[in-house]
Amino acid sequence: MRVGNPDRGSTRRYFAGLTAFAAIAWPVLFCRSTSAALGSDQLTIAEWEAIWTRVLERHVDEAGRIDFAGLKGDRTDLDRVVAFIAAVDPASAPARFPSLASRLAYDINTYNALAMKGVLDAGVPESFGALGRLWFFSLRGVEIGSRSTSLYSFENDVIRSIGDPRVHFALNCMVVSCPRLPRTAFTAAALDRELDRAARSFIAENRNVRLDPQNRLVYLSAIFDFYTKDFLAQSPTLIAYINRYRGESVPLDYRVEFFEYDWTINAQTGRARSPLARE
Repeated sequence: MRVGNPDRGSTRRYFAGLTAFAAIAWPVLFCRSTSAALGSDQLTIAEWEAIWTRVLERHVDEAGRIDFAGLKGDRTDLDRVVAFIAAVDPASAPARFPSLASRLAYDINTYNALAMKGVLDAGVPESFGALGRLWFFSLRGVEIGSRSTSLYSFENDVIRSIGDPRVHFALNCMVVSCPRLPRTAFTAAALDRELDRAARSFIAENRNVRLDPQNRLVYLSAIFDFYTKDFLAQSPTLIAYINRYRGESVPLDYRVEFFEYDWTINAQTGRARSPLARE
């Protein structure tokens, strides 16, 4: 849940309170029926991934921006993807996910598809302010494998528990500072290569890693701030971690600062925006 830096004083306390409230409130406020998912479990995983890839190819450009205006009038495939998610997951159908890679590929595709649908359901707002993020990640109920949850719980209790920090270069909540959304589904057979490619692509972008040699400083995406613990589980420092995926290493004695996270919806230009104001 990319709500801000959870390790900085008042921000941490503020969002801890909001999240605690959300954990209690959202199951009551947003319980939903599984009826829309009936029959969707007949798809194979490969068929489901192919439908999701079709959505991405049609409505995501090479820069990772989403054509939400087009999606509004072309939701059939996205709705099929989401209906499958509501019916099937590794917990409800473990035989269909025989490997860790098959489970993680499903989880990443699921998170991204539910986030895309969530932005559509919100009317494609200009951006997510603090209250918008609370609703989007914690209060908005999503259905996965016939169980209600939230994107916050799904990310933190299911995806992060697998222990692969490269997921943070693949999970996309549809805002500008997210990793670039790919135009194909993640797959079990190629997942390790796909996650490595996502990590290298993210770290190569100047908006995510920028050096200031004069001041011996490196600016990093706020994602490295939000999830420092995950990256340090595999490397002694954040710089050591990013150097795994860079052609030219960052000196280990550089100071680290973080970019502000841009919560603007990463939509292609030329489409109508929701009148929802920034909080």
